[in-house]
Amino acid sequence: MALTLPTDTRDAMCNTLVDRVDASGAGSLEIRSGTRPPSANDAATGTVLATVELATPAFGDSADGTATLTDPPAVTGVAAGTATWFRALDGAGATVMDGSVSATGDGGDLQLATTAITAGLTVDITGGTVTMPSGE
Repeated sequence: MALTLPTDTRDAMCNTLVDRVDASGAGSLEIRSGTRPPSANDAATGTVLATVELATPAFGDSADGTATLTDPPAVTGVAAGTATWFRALDGAGATVMDGSVSATGDGGDLQLATTAITAGLTVDITGGTVTMPSGE
């Protein structure tokens, strides 16, 4: 049987994770193409399509086990491709987590107006969340 977690534990775990993005200063997200590596310990794969410099704090406080990305700035694509995943880095460039990218409403951890990125054009980030599972 899998573990189940109460909301206050999920919130504490989520806050601990997203606070790591702010370690060593403002963190960033690399929006990437290709297949996401099996583990965030693995080297990043695919092409960096855009890099998002995050606000500090990068995420709001967790509620019901979910923290929401705060005020992502406008970002310009640096390469052309289809965004499929992201890597979150702390201010020193250390990997914090990897997540999925999708178009708005399609359920990705990071959602974009379109996943088709073009170099030199704005990447419209419509939302981003980190959710700790309840185990239910």
